[in-house]
Amino acid sequence: MIRFLTAGESHGPALAGIIEGMPSNLPVDLQQVNHELYRRQQGFGRGGRMKLETDRIEVLSGIRFKKTLGSPISFILRNKDWENWTEIMAQDEGESGREITRPRPGHADLSGALKYHFDDMRNVLERSSARETAMRVAVGGFVKQLLEYFGIKIFSHVLQIGPVKAEEDKIQPLLKKDDINERADRSPVRCLDTDAEAAMIEFIKKTKSEGDTVGGIIQIIIRHVPPGLGSYVHWDRKLDGRLAAALMSIQAVKGVEVGAGFKGAEWLGSQFHDEMFFKDGSIVRSRNNAGGIEGGMSNGEDIVLQIMMKPIPTLMKPLHSVDVKSKEEYLAHKERSDVTAVPACSVIAEAVTAPVIANAFMEKFGGDTVDDMREALERYLQRIKF
Repeated sequence: MIRFLTAGESHGPALAGIIEGMPSNLPVDLQQVNHELYRRQQGFGRGGRMKLETDRIEVLSGIRFKKTLGSPISFILRNKDWENWTEIMAQDEGESGREITRPRPGHADLSGALKYHFDDMRNVLERSSARETAMRVAVGGFVKQLLEYFGIKIFSHVLQIGPVKAEEDKIQPLLKKDDINERADRSPVRCLDTDAEAAMIEFIKKTKSEGDTVGGIIQIIIRHVPPGLGSYVHWDRKLDGRLAAALMSIQAVKGVEVGAGFKGAEWLGSQFHDEMFFKDGSIVRSRNNAGGIEGGMSNGEDIVLQIMMKPIPTLMKPLHSVDVKSKEEYLAHKERSDVTAVPACSVIAEAVTAPVIANAFMEKFGGDTVDDMREALERYLQRIKF
C-alpha cells in the first residue's frame, strides 16, 4: 500500500516528501512530476508568491535509471523565498519581529494557536498554508504515473467561479474525450467553456479591485478504472468515502459531491439510478448519475466528483477580528495571498485522488512489482468478461 508524508513550512528552507509502497520497476519521468507542480502554480487570480517560486523537486532516494526501486521515494522542493525569511523563520534562537496575534476568520490561526499553545500565530499559518499542497501535487505526480501505467487517467476542470458557471451543454461533448486536461490547461481559469472563461476573468478582476476573494466548483473525472475497486464490507473501505476524505483534506474545500450529487435530491429513483443494458458482450449503463461508484465500489464507469472551494480567508480588505494579546478589536492579519486559487485547486484535486485510487487498485491487484500487478489485473479482467 502507498503511504506518504509531507513536511515543511510555507516560508521555511524547503518542503519535503516521502512515498512508501510504490512497486518496483515502474518507469518514472521526473519532468512529468515537475510539470504537475508547474500546473499548480498557474491560473488567473494567483498572488505574488507564484512569481517568486519555480517549483521543481530534487529526488533523494527510491529511483535509479528512471525506474522505481520499491524502496521509499524521498524528495525536497526548495523555497526560493526562504532567503527573505531566514531571520523570521530561524531554526535557532531569534526574535520574529513580526508576531501575528490577530487571527483571520476562516483560517486555522486561532484554533491552531489554542491547540498548540502559541502566542505567535506565525507558527500555525506556516504549516496550515496551502503551500503544503505543492508536496501533495508532487506525490500525485509520481502516483499518477503508476495509474497511467495501467491506463487510468485523472482529469479536472473548473465548473464555476463565484456566480459564473460553465454551460453544461457546451462542455459535455468535451468531457467524453481524453484531452480534458490539455484543453483546461490552455484556459487561464481551467474552464472548458470559453464564454464562461471570459466572464470568470472579469469577475476575478472585479473581486480583486474590491480587495476581496472568490471560490468556485471543480469537477474531477477518473477514467478507465476497473470495476470492483473499494468494498462494501466495511465503512472505511468504501471508495467514495475515501475519495471524499482526501478531497476534504485540501485547504479551503468545504463540500464534495459524487456523480449527480445534491441535484439528485429533486429526482425520483426512476430518474436518478442508472439503468443497465447488455450490449456487445458487456453491461452498459444509460447514464452515470452514480458517478462511477455503487455500493462503495467502482462500477467501471467514469468516477465523477465535484468539490466546492470556499473563498480564500486572507483578504486585502481584512475582516473584523480580535487581537488575542490585547483583547482589543482589530482588522484581521493580512498575508500575501491570491484572489482565487480555484484553477490551482483543480490540479491539487487530481493529485490527492491519485493515491486513493492507487491504493484501491493495489488492494485488488497488489504486488511488489508492476509486472506482478499487471498479471493480476489481466487475470481479473479475463474472469469478469460476460
